[in-house]
Amino acid sequence: MDSRPESSSAKSEPAAVDDEEVRDNIVRGQSQSRPRRSPLVWLTLFALITYSSWAVYQYQYENLPPPLTAEQAGKRGFSEVEAMKHVKALTQLGPHPVGSDALDLALQYVLAAAEKIKDTAHWEADVQVDFFRSKAGANRLVSGLFMGRTLVYSNLNHVVLRILPKYVSEAGENAILVSSHIDTVFSTEGAGDCSSCIAVMLELARGISQWAGFKHAVIFLFNTGEEEGLNGAHSFITQHPWNDTVRVAIDLEAMGIGGKSGIFQAGPHPWAIENFALVAKYPSGQIVAQDLFSSGAIKSATDFQVYQEVAGLSGLDFAYSENSAVYHTKNDKLELLKPGSLQHLGENMLSFLIHVAASSHLPKSNTIEEEENTGLNAATFFDILGTYMIVYRQRFANILHNSVIMQSLLIWATSLLMGGYPATVSLALSFLSVILMWIFALGFSVLIAFILPLVSSSPVPYIASPWLVVGLFAAPALLGALTGQHLGYLFLQTYLSNVYSKRKPLPPAIQADLIKLEAERWLYKAGSLQWLILLIMGNYYKIGSSYLALVWLVPPAFAYGLLEATLSPVRLPKPLKLATLIMGLAVPILISAGIFIRLASTIIGTLVRFDRNPGSTPEWLGNVIIAAFIAVVMCLTLVYLLSYVHLSGAKRSIVLATCLLFGLSVTVILSGIVPPFTEDTARAVNVVHVVDTTGRFEGKQDTSSYVSLFSVTPGKLNKEVEQIKEGFICGREKVVDFVTFSVKYGCWTYDDTEGGWSKSDIPTFHVDSDTKSSERITQVSLDTKGSIRWVLAINTEEIEDFKFKVNSEELVPLGDKSSGDGWHIIQFSGGKNAPTIFDLTLFWKKNSTRSSHKGDGWPLLKLRTDVDRITPKTEQVLLKLPPWCSLFGKSTSPHTLAFLTSLPVNL
Repeated sequence: MDSRPESSSAKSEPAAVDDEEVRDNIVRGQSQSRPRRSPLVWLTLFALITYSSWAVYQYQYENLPPPLTAEQAGKRGFSEVEAMKHVKALTQLGPHPVGSDALDLALQYVLAAAEKIKDTAHWEADVQVDFFRSKAGANRLVSGLFMGRTLVYSNLNHVVLRILPKYVSEAGENAILVSSHIDTVFSTEGAGDCSSCIAVMLELARGISQWAGFKHAVIFLFNTGEEEGLNGAHSFITQHPWNDTVRVAIDLEAMGIGGKSGIFQAGPHPWAIENFALVAKYPSGQIVAQDLFSSGAIKSATDFQVYQEVAGLSGLDFAYSENSAVYHTKNDKLELLKPGSLQHLGENMLSFLIHVAASSHLPKSNTIEEEENTGLNAATFFDILGTYMIVYRQRFANILHNSVIMQSLLIWATSLLMGGYPATVSLALSFLSVILMWIFALGFSVLIAFILPLVSSSPVPYIASPWLVVGLFAAPALLGALTGQHLGYLFLQTYLSNVYSKRKPLPPAIQADLIKLEAERWLYKAGSLQWLILLIMGNYYKIGSSYLALVWLVPPAFAYGLLEATLSPVRLPKPLKLATLIMGLAVPILISAGIFIRLASTIIGTLVRFDRNPGSTPEWLGNVIIAAFIAVVMCLTLVYLLSYVHLSGAKRSIVLATCLLFGLSVTVILSGIVPPFTEDTARAVNVVHVVDTTGRFEGKQDTSSYVSLFSVTPGKLNKEVEQIKEGFICGREKVVDFVTFSVKYGCWTYDDTEGGWSKSDIPTFHVDSDTKSSERITQVSLDTKGSIRWVLAINTEEIEDFKFKVNSEELVPLGDKSSGDGWHIIQFSGGKNAPTIFDLTLFWKKNSTRSSHKGDGWPLLKLRTDVDRITPKTEQVLLKLPPWCSLFGKSTSPHTLAFLTSLPVNL
């Protein structure tokens, strides 16, 4: 940033211009070099920046190490070829959710592999294998996706493998936990989520078992129940005898399939991330992902939350995030797992585990509370091109950010004091150009986002071809940014013309050129002011991602001060140098281009499962989010480059190119050349045979049976229903309450839906007692029949508190309850031998009047039981399901057969 004022802002400048000899030299110089550059220069620079950004992304996220064979890796190394054998074996079992025969087979496979590791371990390594059967338990998380719910489980089985040195007696007292889950959702074989993680762990355990010289134990937890609410991690950390030895927790996850597995959560103690950065061969991780995840913008949860909240542990959370559109669909399959993906994670983890297991120090398990109290040791971390990771603590971040902020403010204050009123107004008008950039860029791209669902067959026609967003949203955003900044440029020119007119006159042509040059410089400096404001805000709220503002502020300001500022007594402006832009933008692009592109790709992928309550979200909302993200990124990153365009003839070329690119993208979509979904990038749907006895109590109402078809991907289902037939009717007339969510738009059919289930499958409530003395207490027994996966909603407008028992064991005591939207959810899942009869004690609120307002039909309890069974009607629908569709599973979604029932408030 230039600390000296430009010509319009220097009070002493008119005196300098009075010097006739100097003035004549200026005029001659300006007349020989007019302030106009070739449009080819700007267009070439823009193409270079675009190509460089894409090259950074490719190198940072797509450059994977070659898979190694067992011979190449050696006895103590990591071999992807060997790990892929485990992935293949597990995926061949098909979907293996909790309670399925396939999960039993998967457990036996992992157990056999663990026993083989034990048998072939180094003679100095003590390998212990435990097949752990958990008791019933209950988990109430205080934040995140499961807040307001009680997660209950029973009869879960895990494989636990511990490796420790034989001749270090205290080694077993301090352990590093590495954890992932064997189970999948019912809709996928789970190659990415998380058979790949299990395979990496097995190969890591084999490699670690061949090393000697460790000081600490390494525990590998192959758990089940993660997909049903993080139950496996909770059962281990609360029930297993080794749980109190764990000092650091490492969780391996996937929200896509393959690619680089990066750290998206670390801490709260920075010990783990600092040690990982020291030794990882291919470090990958971004504090940006952690900030987004912790903010709730990403609706997901991992076992790492249990390790942090319940056990008070610090550590690392890894995840595969490439091709996130396939998450929990049929396309999470072996064929889409990129070669090198397991090698990348395996080599990083092997180096890290060898290093920390031999370390003389491990953090205390209760460090989380200390870190939350201080906050100064929280780590900011990010990788550069996947080859080097930068980690620094919040204490250092405070010093660094405050230093840059104070220096920047001092420079700006000095410049404005020296420049006086003209400089202040010029700064305000140049920043107005930034505001106009944002308004027009967001306006143009968001307008397209609103229009797209009206003209396209799908509201999100770019899911299978993410490159389409460049033409659909990036091109309008660029056009809007250029329009906004050009308007600001014109306003600034008008004001500077007025300032120059009050000085000693120059030849009109020279004066007009000087005004353009000075306006260009003010626009460039307004970009640094934009990033300075963001840095101040990020520093105030202690946001780790503030390093991006630092990166985009310092190098451009440094380049400007080095190449543009002069000590000449005559300070008439000159054209911005091309070298200033290249030097100023090189470092920001190197550090941030990859993460911006990866975030856009991830957002696009998550739109497949965006409508969590089908039909409740406007069809345009997903488009608006991705359009706004792209527009914001373009405004933030192109503010310097666009200041360079106004003295060139490139504006017309930019307008034509953006309009042409947008027109081609729209034509491709409307013509159907590129479909919105393909067999490998499918639309997420659910086909559920529903047996509805809602409101039925002691035989007072009939049972309703129908098949429900709905989608968490935005858009109508008309095209799908046309192909399926089977008598489906689509619309909003029938709202289906699945307890954990509601389907407000969907399709349903009553044709031939009486087979495949019986009345003995229908769950029942039985009111054992209902005392109405000073405090009303109701005892209810619940029989879920054969279902070992169910959700129960308790009306907290009527019920003050409750107790929940399983086999006479009280799992949920009184107190410490929370609710969402007037309901507290109990979510249960268990193994094959899990109980099906439960006792519930309800404590009513005093003077409750809600029931009188709602009548007899207002439910006190709502229940959905799931059965992993395909009825004849459901089978017909699934056989006719279009290839661009896939069943979608999550912890709250029903299986293919669901029973709905309720207990009314007025018993």
